[in-house]
Order: sequence, then C-alpha cells, then structure tokens
Amino acid sequence: MLTPQLPHMAPHEIAPQTFLIPNLVPGGPDVWLPANSVVIRGAEPIIVDTGAPIHRDRWFEQVSSVVDPGDVRWIFLSHDDTDHTGGLVQALEQCPNATLVTNFFSVERLALEEVTLPIERMRWIEPGGSFDAGDRTIHLFRPPIFDGPTTRGIYDPTTAFMWAVDSFACLLPRTEDVYDCHGVDPEFVAEQFPAMQSLVSPWHSMLDPAAYIRHVDEVEALGVLTVATAHGPVLSGDEIHRAFDSARQLAGRPIIAGPGQELLDELLAGSLVDQPA
Repeated sequence: MLTPQLPHMAPHEIAPQTFLIPNLVPGGPDVWLPANSVVIRGAEPIIVDTGAPIHRDRWFEQVSSVVDPGDVRWIFLSHDDTDHTGGLVQALEQCPNATLVTNFFSVERLALEEVTLPIERMRWIEPGGSFDAGDRTIHLFRPPIFDGPTTRGIYDPTTAFMWAVDSFACLLPRTEDVYDCHGVDPEFVAEQFPAMQSLVSPWHSMLDPAAYIRHVDEVEALGVLTVATAHGPVLSGDEIHRAFDSARQLAGRPIIAGPGQELLDELLAGSLVDQPA
C-alpha cells in the first residue's frame, strides 16, 4: 500500500476574515479525506482546531501565512481527537498570548496521552456559552453530528460563519485544490454524506427523530452563510440546507456499514503483489 504525496494547499478566505486551513489524507482509491482547520482574523485572532499530526509542520506554516503567531489571542479546541490536536502543543508554544478555549473533559482525556497543557492559559466553556474576541462574540454549540462527548462547534454571528467540526464529512475526489462543495459533483456528495455521517455517529440509529430534528433545526436556525468542517467541503448557499437535511434524515435509520474484513483482505493481498519471496 503506497501513500501518495500529500498535496500542498494554500489557505482560502471562505468568509470575511475567516480562512480555511485545508489539508488532505488518502481516503481510498482516487479520493481524499479532508483534515481542515480554520483561522479567524480580527481584533483578537482565533485558531480553530490545530490539525492532524501528519500535517503538523505544514499546518503551522499555513497558519503563520495568515496570521502572525504573536497576534493570536485564542485557540479554540473543538474536542480532543488527535486529528484536531496535532499542532496544539506547538501552537501554544508559538502563540504565547493565546488563551485555549476547551472544556474539562477534553483536558482530562488529553492528560491520558501525557499531553501537559497550561491550565492558567485556559477557559472552559460549554455549549450555550460564548467568549468575547474583541470585535466579535463567538458562540459555542453542540453540532448535529459528532463522534466524541467533548465536541463543541462555534458560530460567529459577525460573519454568519459556523465551524461544524465533524459534521457533514465527505470524501473528495483527488483533484487539485478541491475544498468547496460547488467544486464537487452533487451526486458524489449526496452519496458520501449519509455513509460518512453514519461512520462518524452510528448512534443515529437509536435517535428519536422528533427530538433530534429539533436539535438540528435549532443549529441551522442560527442563520448560517458559510459552514466549514474538519472532514468535508466548505458549504454555502443551498448546500447548507441540503447538508442539514441529510443529517435530519439519519435519525432512527439503520447504520450504514463501513468497510470490513473483505476490504482488508483485498488491501493485504494487493500489498503482497510483486514482493520478493
């Protein structure tokens, strides 16, 4: 199994003063899995999640091309999964004026990985809370789809931008600089969304549809113009409602099974082809 060279992608301004930090990893033949984060510039610049370990050095170069690390005042950690914490320690070291926005349980879980974080530089905020970033107030909420109990998304009413974390995941075709939903075949996206959401949040099969749909409605009703996620394309226009509607339709539906032993056997067989005895 050969890992292709990871593409170098430049930051993209996806909303006023809001920059996607795009990175990709192989997601299978001819497809990439996004591993994104975001920088919000303004009076008090914010780093939103810190990428995956595989991108650590490149990720910090991307961030530094958008904002001077010394100017960063906030680092928002959506949750403690490693694909969101890859550059966290480096960011705290290189951004000495930044406060880490997280929560108690994330810190407890990171401690099990021997990650030492400066508690004197933290603020613990739960869904429904907010923090003042000078020229904007950032609101925290629980996303419609998540794979861990510590997950919190953010909404910036100044630009109507939402970081939906692991919601709306979608593999992307292996073409250059694809980061926006409008650059991807709608049929491809429509096929990917349910399967990827089911992988991320298999508990959807146990949901009460009415209760879950109320939650999804409340999140969409924040009034969103741009949605960025860690593992999918940037959403805008009609694609935002389509993504939320895709989430609604999962409630109470059977789990969509992901790849299993059959694929593993194929991969193992392929890795042994043409190998010396």
